[in-house]
Amino acid sequence: MRKLLISIYTRWCKLLVHLFYPQKKELADWNACATKKYIFWQKILNINGMRKIPWPVHYTSNVGGDITTGYMTTPGMMPGIYINGMNGIRFGSNVYIASGVKIISANHDFKDYSKHTKANPVIIGDNVWIGANAVILPEVTIANGCIIGAGAVVTKSCKEENCIIAGNPAKKIRKK
Repeated sequence: MRKLLISIYTRWCKLLVHLFYPQKKELADWNACATKKYIFWQKILNINGMRKIPWPVHYTSNVGGDITTGYMTTPGMMPGIYINGMNGIRFGSNVYIASGVKIISANHDFKDYSKHTKANPVIIGDNVWIGANAVILPEVTIANGCIIGAGAVVTKSCKEENCIIAGNPAKKIRKK
């Protein structure tokens, strides 16, 4: 009886994920039961105006702008994440983002602070792990397989693959 109830509950969770996140079909197989709590805050209550975002976003996170994601990438799923995609952010596949991360793609104009300057998008490659409270600033490109250390402030691009990047300002510490 217990197995039957678990099976029914799992199927119900998968159905909810398919209905509310049709663009992220991989979530239903990955972690449907954990994802269902985001449906209430994001899709029903529209906390932080996140209803239109096609992947789960934690109710304490703020995600907006021109953002594209790869397979198994759900930016904003952890608490306290801020993602400003005004100039665009491109995430690869399997990008993991810890709590408190800030990714900012736009700067303010020096002459008029109410305006933003145009810039190239932030590009984050495949299989990247971004540690807690890291900050990624405009026009940064992070290569495939990199790890961004906790608390790092990434001001310049890292185009070398499989590196560990940490510090303030962040720099390559070593190859993996």
